Amino acid sequence: MDDNYKQPANGKKVKFKKNNIGSKEENKRWVLFIITLTFFLSSSLSVISSVLLEDVSLFFSILIVLIIVIIGIVFDIIGIAVTAADESPFHAMASRKFYGAKQAIKLIRNANKVSSVCNDVVGDICGVISGTSSAYIVVKIVQSGKGITSTIVGLCFTGIVASLTIGGKAIGKTVAIKHSNYIVYKVGVILKFLFGKFGFGSNGSKRKKTHN
Repeated sequence: MDDNYKQPANGKKVKFKKNNIGSKEENKRWVLFIITLTFFLSSSLSVISSVLLEDVSLFFSILIVLIIVIIGIVFDIIGIAVTAADESPFHAMASRKFYGAKQAIKLIRNANKVSSVCNDVVGDICGVISGTSSAYIVVKIVQSGKGITSTIVGLCFTGIVASLTIGGKAIGKTVAIKHSNYIVYKVGVILKFLFGKFGFGSNGSKRKKTHN
C-alpha cells in the first residue's frame, strides 16, 4: 500500500460532515417539479423555436440559434458561480444594506436548486433546442442551394454551433469560478430589481408592518 494513503496513527476512520440540503421529502418534491418543468418548457420552447424559424429568413434563423446558445452559456455561468461562491462576505454586505446582498445569500443557500434550474433545466434545454434548430437550418441551407457546397456549408454550421456551445461553456466555467462572488452579487441585484419592479415578496413585508 502507498505510504500516502495510510490511516491515522490512532486507527480511527476519518468522518466527513454531510451538508444540509433539505429533507428527503422536500428533495423528492423538488426533483418532481424539475422534471415537470423541464418537460413543459422543452416542449413549448421547441414548438416556438420551430415556428419562428419557419417564418424568418436564414440570417435571422442563425441569429436566433446564436441567441439560444448565448442564453445557455450565461445560465451555465450563473449555476456554477452560485455553487462556487462564498456566503460570508455577503453577510457583511447585507448588514451594511448593500442592494441585492440578501438575494445573493438566498441564491448561495439554495445553490443545489439554483444550479439545477440554471445548468440542467435552462442550460440543457438551450442545448437541445439549439441542436434541433441547427439541424432545421442545415436542411434550409441544403434546400436553398445547389450541389455539394450547400451541404458542406450546412454541416459546417452545425459544427460551429456545437463548438461555440462547448467552448463558451468551458470559458464560462473558468470565469464563473474565478469571479463567483461578483457574478452572484450581480444576479442578486437583478433579482432585487425584478422583485421590486413586479412586487414579488411585497405582501410578506406588508403583513409584518400591519402586525407591528
